[in-house]
Amino acid sequence: MSNRAFYSAPLEQFLVTNALSISGEISAAHTQQLQHQQSRAWGAEIDILKRELKLCDADNTHIFFEFMIPRMGRRADVVLVVKGVIFIIEFKVGAQQINHADLRQAHGYALDLKNFHSGSHDKFIVPILIATNLAKPTPLQALFKLDFAFDNVASPIAIHSGQILNAINQITTSLKQVEFDANQWAASGYLPTPTIIEAAQALYAQHNVEDIAKSEADTQNIGQTSQQLLQLIHDARERKRKVICFVTGVPGAGKTLVGLNIASTHSNPKEKEYSVFLSGNGPLVSVLQEALARDRKVRTADTLASCRRQTEQFIQNIHKFRDDSLSCAVPPEQVAIFDEAQRAWNKEQTSKFMQTKRNQIGFNKSEPEYLIEVMDRHEDWAVIIALVGGGQEINTGEVGLLGWLNALDEKFSHWDAYYSTDLLNGEYVASNLTASHLSKGTVLPCLHLATSMRSFRAEKLSSFIHYLIDGDSVLAWKLFATFSHLYPIKVTRDLDTAKKWIKSQSRATESIGMLASSNAIRLKAEGIFVKNKIEPKDWFLGPPEDIRSSHFLEDIATEFDVQGLELDWCLVAWDGDFRLKPTGKEHWRFRGSKWEKRQQEQTQIYLENAYRVLLTRARQGMVIFVPSGDDSDKTRLSEFYDDTFDFLQRCGITVV
Repeated sequence: MSNRAFYSAPLEQFLVTNALSISGEISAAHTQQLQHQQSRAWGAEIDILKRELKLCDADNTHIFFEFMIPRMGRRADVVLVVKGVIFIIEFKVGAQQINHADLRQAHGYALDLKNFHSGSHDKFIVPILIATNLAKPTPLQALFKLDFAFDNVASPIAIHSGQILNAINQITTSLKQVEFDANQWAASGYLPTPTIIEAAQALYAQHNVEDIAKSEADTQNIGQTSQQLLQLIHDARERKRKVICFVTGVPGAGKTLVGLNIASTHSNPKEKEYSVFLSGNGPLVSVLQEALARDRKVRTADTLASCRRQTEQFIQNIHKFRDDSLSCAVPPEQVAIFDEAQRAWNKEQTSKFMQTKRNQIGFNKSEPEYLIEVMDRHEDWAVIIALVGGGQEINTGEVGLLGWLNALDEKFSHWDAYYSTDLLNGEYVASNLTASHLSKGTVLPCLHLATSMRSFRAEKLSSFIHYLIDGDSVLAWKLFATFSHLYPIKVTRDLDTAKKWIKSQSRATESIGMLASSNAIRLKAEGIFVKNKIEPKDWFLGPPEDIRSSHFLEDIATEFDVQGLELDWCLVAWDGDFRLKPTGKEHWRFRGSKWEKRQQEQTQIYLENAYRVLLTRARQGMVIFVPSGDDSDKTRLSEFYDDTFDFLQRCGITVV
């Protein structure tokens, strides 16, 4: 058996092997609770393929059942390698008609293989959906007109189960590809880069983190970091110690994924190392809770309401955890994972909130101090994992890393601290962090994630955006030239053109969405209303036919809605609040009926970070819309926009 599939064999071996034996081998490899319906589906698929492929040229033809699809933690029903062509076959046993969502699923599997499986980069891949009870066979001419994209992935075709051999013969004859060893192809490397939603679903369904995370690009990878943290948790319990671990990483490196992996590994409240994932990012929590609940409903017989109750324990809003702890009770979790720990509130912000909103008179602690104090209530042991990002602070009152270190130094010196030396590098704190703050801790290099996963086509994207926002078009241009062929970025003055471009780029299950700064007030004249609130879970999780979803390109998401999440393709609308002029950067805020300059350095940083967030959400490419303005409207003069449009072109971004 290939380690990529539950069952693997040359076609001639498959044809002579007893169907029950094949089904048994597949079932034995299945690690999750097996439902009778699934077993019957496998039996039907095996019978159909034995019948249809008995006249197929068996030379160098190989069949795989339940083939692992990188990125998604899921498996394709069947993969056939025939005469140098890869067929991804998705069965819908008993289906009488074609479902567009099923077509997108098969197409998505093909794209994920192409992008994340090194052996598939130069191969032709054909996704096929088989509705076993399809009333009307697919016209044969459709098989002659396969639509292949630039990367040699065909648009999906839907056929009747009795058309399999005909389709395979027609396609392989027309393509005339060089044959290759199927086992070597299957065993070639995976470099999966899941969205945070896909990763959370896979982990919650008990998939291995190494199956869904990039593991071959860098020695400092997610698997190593996760194992190190799990060991530290175990050691803390064994030695009766209280431990805090700081995990750093470049934007998009998978810090949140590491935290989710720990929480999913110890998600049972009855076990000794019970963990909870905490985030102050409301949209992220909402989207992940709902995504996990929907996925669990599909995998189990539970109601959606029951699934939601389960997932709301696994991932919680940090503010709910904070408020629930006011009773001074010992929390049920021994391990608390704090996402974006640098965004915790300072003493002023926390005290003001607690006194005015929670009636805690005399409350005088920062959020890090209070959260450590809550976990310190455990008599024997406790672990805090602080996931630390940088350069994306977009709210007032965020304390940075120094707030945690000061709390440890002043109040909780009995806690053991672990971190990497990279804690001193990058944009992890606003100021004043020195090596002396870290003198009492223990250095562990693998607590830093050095490789971005978000933009699988352009790991240099975050650096490019850094230069762009900094107003350095020369360095930005030089860097963009190294990856523009892999990660397209376009600019336009026409919103309809931007929408058409982004729709033309998206395939299968790939997501698209329109973003803008929360202060992009004058985009209203273009039909973009940033003040209209979206429901993040509908926007991110809704299907393409749902008008509330991002796919419709009607509802706009701001930096507050998308931080920590991502889309495949983004349309970023750029208003006059951030202007890139020949004389330098200008930071503006729209108040009342006019633009006002931002004078305070901190508010300027918040604005730059807002654009940093918006411009790093796309995994595969983006288009930037810069309005032309209107000189008859003093709030939208062309001079507010023209220089920015020109600057983006000097960075190497071409007009669409």
